[in-house]
Amino acid sequence: MSAYVAHGGAPELRSAPGSCGAFMASSLLEFVHSAPTVYTRLMIAKLPFGKTGHLSTRVLFGAAALARMRQEKADAVLETLLEFGINHIDTAASYGDSELRLRPWLADRRDAFFLASKTGERSYAGALASIERSRERLQVDQLDLIQLHNLVDETEWETALGPGGALDAAREARERGWVRHIGITGHGTRAPEMHLRSLERFAFDSVLAPYNFAMLRQDAYAQSFDALYEYCQLNQVALQTIKAVARRRWDAASDGPRFSWYEPLRDPAALERAVHFALARPGVFLNTSSDVTLLRSILSFASAGAVAPAREALERDLSEQAIEPLFAPGLDGI
Repeated sequence: MSAYVAHGGAPELRSAPGSCGAFMASSLLEFVHSAPTVYTRLMIAKLPFGKTGHLSTRVLFGAAALARMRQEKADAVLETLLEFGINHIDTAASYGDSELRLRPWLADRRDAFFLASKTGERSYAGALASIERSRERLQVDQLDLIQLHNLVDETEWETALGPGGALDAAREARERGWVRHIGITGHGTRAPEMHLRSLERFAFDSVLAPYNFAMLRQDAYAQSFDALYEYCQLNQVALQTIKAVARRRWDAASDGPRFSWYEPLRDPAALERAVHFALARPGVFLNTSSDVTLLRSILSFASAGAVAPAREALERDLSEQAIEPLFAPGLDGI
């Protein structure tokens, strides 16, 4: 079997073991040798992850999905990443057993993935201990990225970025070789503006913020996100987006299992438009949902390429799917 892989816009055809043929370099429509059957898959494109030097797939695996999962199930989920060529995993100290579930699976695959984790600690001592614990739980010598997790509260921000704060710990961890790069993440409507303030204080390698059509219909949020986006594009800061496929906060009357703290979209057409809406913005990355039942759909839609959906279709989804912003002024908590 062959898989069509896009590397930063430069296509390459890889022939898997057992395949009898390959495409000629001059044409993807001719075979060097005849093959009984050849299947092709358009893999997810890669982009430079800021200035880190890594070409990351535009879809990053959100490993919060593994938080309460048995190892056998986690292993099966992680195999899906190989199928779609995902090469970037994002976990966190606070994601339950996520780091522990990644540990055995990554044992002989570490070099194939850009591995990011997060610390929610705000003090130097707490953050340094948290980073060391993540390394131990993952059984890795070095993380590619450590991120200060959800740093949007004013008081926590001053503590974490002030003397003796978490940022000092992250910088020391980098000096010790425990981590290669340092990023920052945020939830809520203040995330973009707080990230801009953080970037004025320190040259973070990456940021993360909510991004979907419903959130951007709030003018103030759209303006602050646009300002962050422009800064990141100009300064080569990796911009990760979350909650692309969010429908709304759970309603008390909602039935069915809950695999994420918010209710995701289930309608396939609306889900596809949500994925394409996020990826249609050049240069951003999409972190997958913590609801692992949507992983294959998200990756399939992303692998097909992203054309910006018509605004009329997105507006119709808002109405027909009862989509609401997850965050709004006065509603920024999780």
